[in-house]
Amino acid sequence: MVGFMRFQTVLLSLSLACLPLRAIADYSDHPSAAVLINRVAERGVDRDWLRSALSEATRQESILKAISRPAEKSKPWSEYQDIFLTDRRAKEGVEFWRVNKETLDRVSQDTGVPSEVIVAIIGVETYYGRITGSYRVIDALATLAFDYPRRSPFFTKELEVFLELAYQSGLPLTELKGSYAGAMGLGQFMPSSYRAYAKDFEGDGVIDIWKNPNDAIMSVANYFVAHGWRPGGEVITRARFSGDPELFDVGLKPKLSIDMLSDKGLTPMTDEAVDQLATPIKLDGKSGEEHWLGLHNFYVITRYNHSAMYAMAVHQLSQTLRAQML
Repeated sequence: MVGFMRFQTVLLSLSLACLPLRAIADYSDHPSAAVLINRVAERGVDRDWLRSALSEATRQESILKAISRPAEKSKPWSEYQDIFLTDRRAKEGVEFWRVNKETLDRVSQDTGVPSEVIVAIIGVETYYGRITGSYRVIDALATLAFDYPRRSPFFTKELEVFLELAYQSGLPLTELKGSYAGAMGLGQFMPSSYRAYAKDFEGDGVIDIWKNPNDAIMSVANYFVAHGWRPGGEVITRARFSGDPELFDVGLKPKLSIDMLSDKGLTPMTDEAVDQLATPIKLDGKSGEEHWLGLHNFYVITRYNHSAMYAMAVHQLSQTLRAQML
């Protein structure tokens, strides 16, 4: 898959030359560091470089506090939607779309992923690039890999990927910033997702999802393509429900046909092919329970963030953006 394309080699040289010696939080001496260094060194990364890189990483207590706080997904849909489905987010989304329309038109035509979905993802993730995170990625990943045991395996793998990419591609190790979890750029890609799905729009050999919206747009679309987006397919449809509430405890992946779900009391309010697979969705809306049938493309959106409310926010924001662009 696509990894980081080559950044200017001089950036890496400069970043390494500026690595200061830190007396605090020297992760190169952490008990788990030797194992990590050995694994990454087996992939061709210089051991001394790895030690220097880890010594540059600083433990951030604020990161540990942030990741321990309840996420937005713990809120009911009636509150969750107020975060992402605002007039301001729609207005700024339309402006982002207009400024980047040429790129969005081309990417959408080439990939089959609608412009409004791409814009909505970037809008939900970073407010169209306005809020991409203020933590150094090396600090975020090292702090969570070494000092957050509950999810240490996941963040250790992400740290390893980030270090490997920085060494091999000239990534400016100490300069890149992202979220408290190490997600990067306009589309908030973790290092492993960046390596797998990020793409270069201009063909200049550099994939910059931090400051280049063209690369960010192309990368988000490629993520959806790689996860099976079906061009022209519907995302979700409203439904009536009169059955067993346990029907909704089946996860996000569509497994039952609409015909079978209708027999169980969940009936679409629009005409849909009864043989297509869907997943039952129940949300606590402002006027009570909402019942939906999540289709294949809805599931694809949840691959970006494994939450039905997240996917619904992206979908509904995309529909608002499309309506306002007409």
